[in-house]
Amino acid sequence: MTSIRLDHKTEDRLNHLARITGRTKSYYLRKLISENLDDLEDQFLAEHRLETLSGRVELASMRERLGLED
Repeated sequence: MTSIRLDHKTEDRLNHLARITGRTKSYYLRKLISENLDDLEDQFLAEHRLETLSGRVELASMRERLGLED
């Protein structure tokens, strides 16, 4: 189980959406998380890799590693 705190404006919007559609707030929260988690993972993993980059790789070296040399 997970719980989150939302600011009042966001909570009001979520309550309104749930009320007018007849769905639960949990439904919308699950939908938001499942549909956006891949993008968040990609973004934060890429940022982490940039922060912990130990050195540069020359283009020629990378092309050779990937088998792209002519």
